[in-house]
Amino acid sequence: MIESIRRANAAQACMTLFAGQPMDWATRCHCGRLAAQAMMRMGRNAKLLNACRATTVRGVLTYLKRNKFADLVELMDATGLERIAPAMARPGDIVALPSAPGDGFGCSLTVALSDGRVLMASELSGLFEPVTPHVFVAAWRV
Repeated sequence: MIESIRRANAAQACMTLFAGQPMDWATRCHCGRLAAQAMMRMGRNAKLLNACRATTVRGVLTYLKRNKFADLVELMDATGLERIAPAMARPGDIVALPSAPGDGFGCSLTVALSDGRVLMASELSGLFEPVTPHVFVAAWRV
């Protein structure tokens, strides 16, 4: 399959599963699951992200600490994905955006769509929706 079509299909699958859904730790509808879904749709191993079965913020932070990750950026680096400049992100890639200072996560994981947009859990609406970010932390090629 052509790479661009495969990436578009992976991004669309993430949109279908997450867009309009409320961010909810109890149902595991959060940025870690979004990133894991993008990785799996692109045929990559999402073992580190899927290993965290926590259903609370505290549980996820405990998982990070227990596995000696300072934040989500370190966890994503440990997945073996190539780190890229956020401007180079193509559909299906993972882009880290800044999260609330001191939240322990260090970033919020999103999935690149097209035209510079990403799918993320919006702080304003509490729903997963496409947005155009202006500040980035990091990005990884899936």
